Amino acid sequence: MTDLYEGRDPELPGRLLTIERDALIPLLRARPAADFALPVPACPGWTVRDVLAHCSAVLSRVVERRFEEGVFSPEANDRDIAERADWTAGQVVDELERGMTEAGAVLARGDGRLDAVALGEWVHAGDVREVFGAPGAYAGAGLPYALDLLARYTRVLGHVPLHADLDELDEPLRLGAAAPGAPPARYIGDAPTLVRLYSGRSLDGRAYELAGATEAELNVFG
Repeated sequence: MTDLYEGRDPELPGRLLTIERDALIPLLRARPAADFALPVPACPGWTVRDVLAHCSAVLSRVVERRFEEGVFSPEANDRDIAERADWTAGQVVDELERGMTEAGAVLARGDGRLDAVALGEWVHAGDVREVFGAPGAYAGAGLPYALDLLARYTRVLGHVPLHADLDELDEPLRLGAAAPGAPPARYIGDAPTLVRLYSGRSLDGRAYELAGATEAELNVFG
């Protein structure tokens, strides 16, 4: 492990996955079959079922430690979805539930380089909630853990430094890598909008202030 992961909480990704599992899986099991064919604007060309198949496949790879070359490439994502084309929506949800249950322990034993998988799963859950018009998109009980993972991930990436004054927190959230001699960018607004900025999701007219960086510079998944 490099010093980039020093001070890492190994249980954090698993906590986020568990919290999200307990909220998302009942929501999915209560939806009619037609809802799984709805398009997901945040993931052009994908349906809700495709997003869930991608998420379940990634977690299965983590649990089974299958990390062949190019495993997280767009091509690999498309292959994972195609491999599940004949599955029912219920089978996809079953695999997703297993992955969200078992992946945390595997990530905890790792060196931190895959911790962002949990963040990506949480963001995709927000994508699905937004399609359904369900509450909690990029928010909910997992938000504090997601923010912590996001802050750590941006530091590992050497991302643009930013101090976020969030409506939900008393102290600024510090993201990105420190840049001695240069002031950090500043964000003022709510936490779900910050998540949208960092994940390249639609802002949909949301009010916020950003100085010292552009929206494009903040996107860590672009």
